[in-house]
Amino acid sequence: MSDPEEASDTLAEVNLDDTHKPLTENLESDPTSSLKDIVVTIGATVPTGFELTAADEVKEKLGSQSRISKDRGKIYFEISVEKLSQVHRLRSVDNLFVVVQEFTDYQFKETKEDALKDLEDLAKKLPWTDPLKVWKLNTNLKKRKTKHKKQNQQNGASKEKLYDDGGKDRANQKDADKELLDHAQNTPSLKSAEQNTEKTQEMILADDQSDGKDEFPTITGNENQAGDCKKGEVEAQVLKFRVTCNRAGDKHCFTSNDAARDFGGAVQDYFQWKADMTNFDVEVLLNIHNNEVVVGIALTEESLHRRNITHFGPTTLRSTLAYGMLRLCDPQPTDIIIDPMSGTGAIPIEGATEWPSCYHIAGDNNPQAVKRAANNICSLLKKNQNKESGTSWGIPIDTIQWDICNLPLRTSSVDVIVTDMPFGKRIGSKKKNWDLYPACLLEMSRICRPGTGRAVLLTQDRKCFAKALSKMGHLWQKGHTVWVNVGGLHAAVYLLKRTLERAGEKRSYW
Repeated sequence: MSDPEEASDTLAEVNLDDTHKPLTENLESDPTSSLKDIVVTIGATVPTGFELTAADEVKEKLGSQSRISKDRGKIYFEISVEKLSQVHRLRSVDNLFVVVQEFTDYQFKETKEDALKDLEDLAKKLPWTDPLKVWKLNTNLKKRKTKHKKQNQQNGASKEKLYDDGGKDRANQKDADKELLDHAQNTPSLKSAEQNTEKTQEMILADDQSDGKDEFPTITGNENQAGDCKKGEVEAQVLKFRVTCNRAGDKHCFTSNDAARDFGGAVQDYFQWKADMTNFDVEVLLNIHNNEVVVGIALTEESLHRRNITHFGPTTLRSTLAYGMLRLCDPQPTDIIIDPMSGTGAIPIEGATEWPSCYHIAGDNNPQAVKRAANNICSLLKKNQNKESGTSWGIPIDTIQWDICNLPLRTSSVDVIVTDMPFGKRIGSKKKNWDLYPACLLEMSRICRPGTGRAVLLTQDRKCFAKALSKMGHLWQKGHTVWVNVGGLHAAVYLLKRTLERAGEKRSYW
């Protein structure tokens, strides 16, 4: 996707002629309307199986009730636009989009031609106004973060404040959100942009030699950044877009590519935007699940799970999935939480970020994995570096190399164990798991506090885990199980509670 600054500028120059009355009439009807008064529906993709966990987080942090989609891995919730920046701080969501319109029981036509023609007509009837305002505000938010990041890279520990201290801690977030809304409201509206480009339109059409779809040329990135166009040369800026269709169900007479192509063509004709599959400004989403149709505009360029890890290993866990596992065990202040097979440290790092009142330990038997985890922690410390003093606040986490079957920890000293166990595919083998799993469960039971301790364990080798757990019923009591999709593999997250019985001597269970 192109630079957020360019996206914001081009949106202000969107050309809407008289055929686009559904969008412009709404702006004319209430020109003094405040962005704060707009309430929109946000869609979020979450790790499959953790929809309820994500809904709980939305309720806790935003005060909004969530609705879980029939299509697994998605939730929907309503927010006021002033809370948009808070939505981006949710830890359990991968991608975000603003819903243009949702159809719970869309009746597709029986033939392919009629069904696709129906989708084309749909593009002209959708209420695009508020979702485009939200997209514009979201772009301004990303522009502010981008400028702040570039300034930090250039000046190091500069004391210069950007956007009214927008990079400070959460205590000042309300002021930052208000400033962001004011900034967005002061940018040229779609209607004013239309008036500004009326005179240039005739010049563009006179010089145009394209096929009609690419009717409006786009200013290049260098021209946009320089901002000094030659006197007398006027070029219209136009948004570049693409349509992404996600379709599920076997009763459709068309493919995802068919729907994206025809619906995208209708969007292009409606807005006169330019189609670009790679360097796009706006991504329009067309989600079809059986008879449920949701049209949205993407608010994230890349998944939000790419937030903590800079040094990856062969089986690095997604941060959103790590958060869901941690939330299952309900960490309490002063809890000692360990990941005895941490790999690159995704789970402990996520825990230390979201639950700083707990103490987290990342351990692994592989020295290279321990080194990666330490590097990831250093990257996080650098990211959290105080912008004014240049100092870095510490986080409650340590790394250590150890043997999972012989942990250097005192008996009953750990409150919570959260780990991603070897699947036996990229690391280890299914055969080795038959010895590893029971030994792990026994050692975990030794260090975990009887009665109050709990463990959240992820594994795809469910048969081996079930066999090992059946022999440990006196030490571990199984709670509920969450079925998840990990890289296309059908895996399970088990919540275990430590019984009151003391762990006995190590012995073979097979």
